[in-house]
Amino acid sequence: MTKSSIEKIVPEQKVLLYNSRLHIFVGKLKRCWSGLFTVHTISPHSAVIIVDPKSGEDMKVNRQRLKLFLTTEPESQDDNVMGLFDPSYK
Repeated sequence: MTKSSIEKIVPEQKVLLYNSRLHIFVGKLKRCWSGLFTVHTISPHSAVIIVDPKSGEDMKVNRQRLKLFLTTEPESQDDNVMGLFDPSYK
């Protein structure tokens, strides 16, 4: 993970947590990124407190174990509509 992507983490942002325990079990079906967490506070010494929205539990993790969760939400409702027209044969 590059340093520039680490510095972009801000409070109330969605992040994924790196699960380092899965390296013991080799397999394609194991996922190394878990959950969808919300950043609560950021300390200057690379410690971040994240909150699990499902359970409400918070935990302190190293900033390097986090990855930004990017979404592709449309800006407006008009972006979802796609017009299809009947072809005209002449």
